[in-house]
Amino acid sequence: MNTVEQAWRRFRRGTLPRFRNRMRQRVGRVGGWLLGGYVRGSLWWLRLWPLEVSSAAMAFWARLFGPLWPLTKVARRNLELAFPEKTPQEISKLVREVWANLGRLCAEFAHLDHIWDYDPDTPGAGRIEFGTQDFAKQRLDGKTALFFSAHTGNWEMCAIAGAEMGILDAVIYREPNNKTAAELIEETRKGTMPDLIRTNRDAARELIRRLGQGQHIGMLVDQYWTGGPKVKFFGRPTATNPTLAKLARHFDCPVYGWRVVRLPKARFRVEFTDEMVMPRDAEGKVDVEGAMQAINDVIEGWVREHPAQWLWLHRRWR
Repeated sequence: MNTVEQAWRRFRRGTLPRFRNRMRQRVGRVGGWLLGGYVRGSLWWLRLWPLEVSSAAMAFWARLFGPLWPLTKVARRNLELAFPEKTPQEISKLVREVWANLGRLCAEFAHLDHIWDYDPDTPGAGRIEFGTQDFAKQRLDGKTALFFSAHTGNWEMCAIAGAEMGILDAVIYREPNNKTAAELIEETRKGTMPDLIRTNRDAARELIRRLGQGQHIGMLVDQYWTGGPKVKFFGRPTATNPTLAKLARHFDCPVYGWRVVRLPKARFRVEFTDEMVMPRDAEGKVDVEGAMQAINDVIEGWVREHPAQWLWLHRRWR
């Protein structure tokens, strides 16, 4: 082998891969910066308009262009599995409304710092109303409690409602992969929500510490969870996140469900469930799989009530 061939092999094995990796990192940083800038610019633009106008406009464009995105195939498949009795035309209409709900959510996110306008002295005058439940039992009382919700309606407002009503100490959330966008989203949420706990390697320790202090913690539990226990959702088996049930088993504490239902004209209704009756095993402890089945049954009821308000773009069955 001559010197040129040896140099070429060294280049292919060492220099070239390193060059490719550096280029990928640089492209990734530029792409992340552009995405972050786009998100910031979009939020700035959406804040220029009144909430109702911004929400309606984003719903219009999302309803028009959303179905063209590849994710629409996921939504359509999910809806066909969940509602086999619906016609293709009904499924298509639901798909458009699912995108419209997501468009409204994006617009409303830009207004998070002033979207809550409930005044107890003039109930019904603002955009927030409440269900018929008595919230006295759910309020902060120094005793451990867990709250579950789902990606339905305006799920961002669940945390705001929990903070404004004195019900939640903290919520757990998954941080976006894009660092710039994640920082912007956290900045937008700050001041409107209770403490935010990221889903990282320290999250479990932080949850146990807070619950041990008698705090109220909320989390979203309606998405597919690799390796999680199998439950039935719309009659089909799927893996679910067992974290809430495991915590309920460990602390033997009350569990509640809560959601924010979207109403016409950028209005919302906050609803809580009564305390959930958790299934128990032979030792009298919370049965994790049974508890998650009961929770998913509640979420399925919510979705059936307002199917266009749930995030069908996620692959719930795999």
